[in-house]
Amino acid sequence: MDRKKKRLSFPLYVQIILGMALGTVIGITAVAIGAGKFVSHWIVPWGQMFIRLLQLIAVPLIFVTLVKGITGLKDIRRFSQLGGRMLALYLCFIAASATFGITLAVTVKPGSLVKQEVVEDIQKQYQANIEEKTLAAEQNIDQGPLNFLNDIIPNNIVNAASNNSNILQVIFFAVFFAMSVLLIPAHRVKPVVEWFNALEEIILKMVDFIIKTTPVGVVALMAGLIVDFKGDVSMFSALGVYALTVMAGLLIIMFIVYPTVIHFFARNLKVTGFLRALYPVQLFAFTTSSSAATLPVTMKAVKDDLKVSEEVAEFVLPIGVTVNMDGTACYQAVAIVFIAQVLGIELSFGQLIVVLFMTVLSSIGTPGIPGGTYVILAMVLTSIGIPPEGLALIIGIDRPLDMLRTSVNVTGDATVACMIDKNRA
Repeated sequence: MDRKKKRLSFPLYVQIILGMALGTVIGITAVAIGAGKFVSHWIVPWGQMFIRLLQLIAVPLIFVTLVKGITGLKDIRRFSQLGGRMLALYLCFIAASATFGITLAVTVKPGSLVKQEVVEDIQKQYQANIEEKTLAAEQNIDQGPLNFLNDIIPNNIVNAASNNSNILQVIFFAVFFAMSVLLIPAHRVKPVVEWFNALEEIILKMVDFIIKTTPVGVVALMAGLIVDFKGDVSMFSALGVYALTVMAGLLIIMFIVYPTVIHFFARNLKVTGFLRALYPVQLFAFTTSSSAATLPVTMKAVKDDLKVSEEVAEFVLPIGVTVNMDGTACYQAVAIVFIAQVLGIELSFGQLIVVLFMTVLSSIGTPGIPGGTYVILAMVLTSIGIPPEGLALIIGIDRPLDMLRTSVNVTGDATVACMIDKNRA
């Protein structure tokens, strides 16, 4: 009986691909026989419940992971110079990766491959959402260029946490709270830190349960989108170009940007030796799709093969698992712009800056586990006025992209460790 269960079980990514295929078949069949209303009434709600679950967990996840990540930097008091340089490098890499992703998406415009008449039909469904966001943007312009800074600071954290569109306010409070914890003697805040450690485990377990429902959500959302797009095949060509755009961006970061940085900023370290040492790490990360699971392998390669000091490796790499998500930042930026393009939502320069800012901050809060980025993406989409149902467009092909961006993330961790160690006085 147990053997039979094992034979019938499939990995999550296979279930998601099968779910995407099934949803496509259901949607095309519904369009062909005129059963679109049946899909909308009896199938799509299951996908909407999946999206609501992602939105439900977004605020607790981002708050807890940020607090835990920042409070885990207590050793910066002992290595203040080392910690400051590390955080600066991590943030620079994340911002550069997100900027590169936005630039790629705006340049290639994969979402523009969808036929205009199909986009117009989709726009009608989300017209109220788009008009509301446009009105809000106009009001912000009227209130002055620095009004967005005022919007970041909540006057009531409970109200801020009750609306995913106010996630920047939650992030501000999380950072403010965590920095205050760091300024209090460790023995006095130890119960608080331990409580957040336990709370993170609970939240990640909830995320795990939600991610397991992804195949059902994908079937429902994909069927709904096919019906909305009236079975138009241009959506699939756009999806293929989107995937190639993300892959190109991630490969450029991993095999061109990082080696170039190593060449110029990591003295006495050859690029060929760097790539050779990290190949097994990248392969392991690609296989597991988890930066956290790859950490022991990364640690061994960085210390034994790249000759980074134990002090630097053991300080920089564990923090990188939580803080440094270069591949995730690039991917999220492309995904957000792509979804906006497909849904016919024009992003202004100011909104692209918000996307950049949100992508950098949310990447830091993305858990280093397979599928964790779905929650963060749903949150970011909501915060900038893009319907989170658009996630259905990209979830089906996300597994190989998730594997590749994890490889980029761990390579970025190793790059920062090498830069810091090789340039120490």
